[in-house]
Amino acid sequence: MMKILIGPFTVAVLLLAGQRTFAQKVITTVDKLEVTTIHITIKLDAHTGMVNYVFPNGIRIENTVAYINDLKSGITTTADFANHEFITTEVHDSIGTGRQVIITHSDHKHPFILEQRFTNYEGHNYTLISLTAKNKNTKTAPLETRDISPIAVLPQYKGRLFIPGTEPRILDMPFDNDDWTSTLERSWPKAGSPKTVGITYEFAAIYDMLKNSGLVIGSVKHDFWKTGLAYQTSTELGYVDSLKVFGGASTPDDPKLPPAYGGNDGTHDLVAHGTMIGQSVSSPTIFLCAMDDLHEAFTQYGLVNSAINGKQTWNGNAPVYWNSFGVEGVLGYEGVMMPPAVEKISDFLHTLTNFSGYSKPVMSIDSYDQGIYSTEVLANLGKYFTKNDQQMGFYFIPFAMWNWKDDIDGKKIAGSNYALKDVLLHDNDGKPIMYKDGKWGAYAMDPTHPAVRLYIIQQLKKAKAINAKFLKIDFLTGGALESTTRYNKNIRTGMQAYDYGMKTLRHLVDSILGKDIFISQAISPMFPHQYAHTRFISTDVYSHLRDDQPGFPHYGSTGASLATGSHMGWVQGTLFPYTNLDVSIMKSFQKNPDLNEQDIKVRLYAMMVMGSIMGDGSDFRHPLAAARAQELLNNKQVAAFFSHPKAFIPLKAADGETLDQQMSFYLPGENTLLALFNFDRQKKFEQVLTRSALHLSAGKTYQFKDMLSDAVVGELKKGDMEFKLSTAPADAVMIKLVAVKE
Repeated sequence: MMKILIGPFTVAVLLLAGQRTFAQKVITTVDKLEVTTIHITIKLDAHTGMVNYVFPNGIRIENTVAYINDLKSGITTTADFANHEFITTEVHDSIGTGRQVIITHSDHKHPFILEQRFTNYEGHNYTLISLTAKNKNTKTAPLETRDISPIAVLPQYKGRLFIPGTEPRILDMPFDNDDWTSTLERSWPKAGSPKTVGITYEFAAIYDMLKNSGLVIGSVKHDFWKTGLAYQTSTELGYVDSLKVFGGASTPDDPKLPPAYGGNDGTHDLVAHGTMIGQSVSSPTIFLCAMDDLHEAFTQYGLVNSAINGKQTWNGNAPVYWNSFGVEGVLGYEGVMMPPAVEKISDFLHTLTNFSGYSKPVMSIDSYDQGIYSTEVLANLGKYFTKNDQQMGFYFIPFAMWNWKDDIDGKKIAGSNYALKDVLLHDNDGKPIMYKDGKWGAYAMDPTHPAVRLYIIQQLKKAKAINAKFLKIDFLTGGALESTTRYNKNIRTGMQAYDYGMKTLRHLVDSILGKDIFISQAISPMFPHQYAHTRFISTDVYSHLRDDQPGFPHYGSTGASLATGSHMGWVQGTLFPYTNLDVSIMKSFQKNPDLNEQDIKVRLYAMMVMGSIMGDGSDFRHPLAAARAQELLNNKQVAAFFSHPKAFIPLKAADGETLDQQMSFYLPGENTLLALFNFDRQKKFEQVLTRSALHLSAGKTYQFKDMLSDAVVGELKKGDMEFKLSTAPADAVMIKLVAVKE
C-alpha cells in the first residue's frame, strides 16, 4: 500500500500480523506529516524539511536534519531543498513486517535528491532511519562522501535534544576494547563551566542515571562505515545542542589528551575514512529507541544487530579454560613456564572435578616463543591434555604482524611468497602503518591481500595439527584501519576491509577446523560481531581491585573493567553467546604483587555478573594458587553457573570517573541472583531493594543464600516489600534468593 502527499488528509494504516495488530497512524496537512506508533511520533515540517521525534518517556529531538558532505559540492542538508514529499510502503525483512515512510527532498537547484527512510516494525519499540543521496541524471559525476548523516541536531537549525530528569548522562563508548580505555558517563556542565563535548563510536545512550530511562541510538550495519556520534550539551540541564550521527568516523590517537577524551578512545586512524562513491550513496542505518528501561532498549539494539547481520551460537555447555598469559607474557621467552610445567598445570586442573565437570577444559596457549613452543611441542602437549580429558587452545593475530621497526625489507609473510612490506597498510606519506608503535611493534596488514588469507590458512593448519578446539584472535583493530593503499580496489574503507577479513577468517575456520570451534576476540572493535562467540569487554584485566592500588599497574583492575562492563551486559545473548571479562587470577598476574583473597572473590563475582566464560590464568605450581582454585574455581555453585553463564541486569551501574564505584546487579530466574560491588575503600555500600525491582512474588518468603557457601545469610518475609543488603568497603557480596516452600 502507498499513500502520496497530495493534499490534507488523515489515514490510519493497520498491518495485520497473526493475532496482533500493528497500528501506524499517518496524519498529513499542507504543513506537516505526522507518523505515530505506540513508541514514537515522527513529525516532518513540510516547509523546512526538518524532522522532530517525540517519545512517550518525554524525550524529544527537535529540528533535525539529514545531510551529505560531498567531496565536490560540500554539505547539503534536507533543509536546503524546497520540496519534501513522502510515500509509505510495507517492508518484510529479517527483522519482520513493518511500514516504511520515505521522505524525498528535492528541487530544481540540486542535481541530486536526499531520501530519508523511517521504518517501524510490528511488535518492536524502535525505529530504523537512513539517508540515501541519489543523482537525478546518471550521466552526472558520481557522488562521493566520507561524511553522511541520517540524523543531525545542529545549532544553525535550532536543533535540540531533550531528556527529562535530574541526572542526565551521555554514555560515551570507545571504538574498541584496547588500552584499558574507559567508557564515560558524561554529565552536564556545572554553572560557568564549558559545555560537555565528545564523540562516541557506533552507539550511545542519553539517559537519566536515577531513573535508568533514556534513548539508545546506534548503527546496525557494520560492513562499510565506522559510525561516529559527535555531541555537545547545552548549559541547560537535559538539553543537547548538537548531535551528529554520521558514517565516516576516523580519529587519530592524541597522546596529549587523556585516554578516554581523545587520547586513545578513537579509531586509531592516521588516514581519513575511505569514501563511498556512486550515483547513489547511503548512510549507516541508525537505530532509535527510547524506553523507561534503558537495559531493555540496549537489548533491542543488540537483537536488531543480530537480526540484520547474523550471530554465532554455541550448543552445549560453555567452555572453561586456562590461559598462559597470566603466567608469562610470551610463554617460554623468559623461562618462567616451559613445556613440562604446562603439563603440571594440566594435571592440577584435572583434579578440579567441578571446574572440569561440564565441558572439557581448554588449555589456551596465548602468545608464545615459537623457538620453544614449536608446532611439534604444542602437538605433544595437546596429546597430553587429551589424556586429562582437556582440549587445546590456539592463539594468533590475523591482521597485524609484530616485527622490529624499520626492519621489514626481505621479510615474507608466513605461508606465502609475498613480501611483508607489500601487504601492509599505508599512511598519507606512503609509509607502512605501525598499529602498535615501538622498537618492537605491530604493523597493520591489509585483510584484502591474498597473503593475509594464506597466512590465516597457515595458522589454522598449525591449529589443526595440534588439534585446537578454541581460538583466541587478537589485535584485530589493525585490520580496520584506514589506508591510502589496498590490494582490493573495490574495498574502500577500513571497516569494509575488516568485515571482509573476518568473513574470510570465519569461512577458513569452518573449512579447515570445522564448525565446532569456539572463537574468542581479544583486542577488537565491537562490530561486526557475527564472526565470533565472545569478545573481551576489557582486555588484560590483572585482577587487582582498583587502578590506584599500590604496587599494581594503574590500569587493568577489576573495578575499571566492571565499570565499563556495567553498561555492556546486554551484549550477552544478543550479539554473542557469552561475554569475556578475561581471566581470574588466584595468586599473582605475571610479575605483579600477590592478590588477597577478597580481591579474587570480587573478580570472580564480576565475571559472573557479566555473563563471562570462565577462564583462569594462574600458575598452579604455587600452593597458594592451587588452594584458592580448589576453594573458588572448583566451587560447586560457581562451576554450575559458568556452565551456562548469563549476564545480570544492572540495578546501579557505574557513574562518573571516581574509582569509588558502587554497583549492583541482579539475574532473574528460578532463584534470583543479586550482587553488590563496593570499590570504595572507606565506606560500606548499602542498598534498599524492593520486590518489584527484583520481580519477586508478593506472597512468598525468600531465603538469602551466600553464593559460595550456600549458607543462609538472611530472609525476606512474606509481608515485607523491601530489604537492605550491604557490603563492606573494597568487597562484594552475591546472594541467591530462594523461595521458601510453604
